[in-house]
Amino acid sequence: MPLVSMKQMLEDAKKGGYAVGQFNLNNLEYGQAILQAAEEEKSPVIIGVSEGAARYMGGYKVVVAMVESLMEVYGTTVPVAIHLDHGSSFEQCAKAIHAGFTSVMIDASHDPFEENVATTSKVVELAHFHGVSVEAELGTVGGQEDDVSGSIIYADPKECQELVERTGIDCLAPALGSVHGPYKGEPNLGFKEMEEIGKATGLPLVLHGGTGIPTADIKRAISYATSKINVNTENQIAQAEKVRQVLAEQPEQYDPRKYLGPGRDAIKETVIGKMREFGSSNQA
Repeated sequence: MPLVSMKQMLEDAKKGGYAVGQFNLNNLEYGQAILQAAEEEKSPVIIGVSEGAARYMGGYKVVVAMVESLMEVYGTTVPVAIHLDHGSSFEQCAKAIHAGFTSVMIDASHDPFEENVATTSKVVELAHFHGVSVEAELGTVGGQEDDVSGSIIYADPKECQELVERTGIDCLAPALGSVHGPYKGEPNLGFKEMEEIGKATGLPLVLHGGTGIPTADIKRAISYATSKINVNTENQIAQAEKVRQVLAEQPEQYDPRKYLGPGRDAIKETVIGKMREFGSSNQA
């Protein structure tokens, strides 16, 4: 099955009362684990790629080639999107689109509102011409992950509605208390604002920083039109713990396949658990 945009899978999720997971790609093992999990669970899936991760792997074209090759070898039948996570500029979004990404996020949330609208509109025009879906952000998701950092700033519901109406984006990530990376203390999500934004915009909403949020909060967010949930830290922690365990038990081990393989399996199990929690299993 060829790569697809996020648009239809998120609209289906919103109607069906579940969320599709975005699981970030960091190297080959992540691609293997995410695609294997998606096929076994019969779940649509979004493979997120940050600018930093893309640089690490050799660029956007390398990422697309790797994922498409894995899908061909695995005989992937479920919908898969490759999504630029936190695209920092129109230029970066354009590079990803021309390399074969099927979805992009333009994160102009740190700019003044009018600049955010202008930049996002420009990305939407190019992306939609190529059949690529677009995610935008308002407010600031807290914490630190890869090249992205910031203190929590809640999205304004009225600005969210205006951004959607003026840009034509396909989904919206309103910052409502989630953070990138591990939580320090209990998450405190703005459900009142989430419900208001979901009703005002009519779009699928996106929850960044999905690691560490209690299942009850995940289910509540989904009920308020959250149709995409991003997970990266949890997979990274699971992989790192398994690699440390293997090397502690086998201190003379040096074959990367012998410790990265178990690490890949740990990622896969984590992804499967998230797909079941989000309700996307058996939705493809």
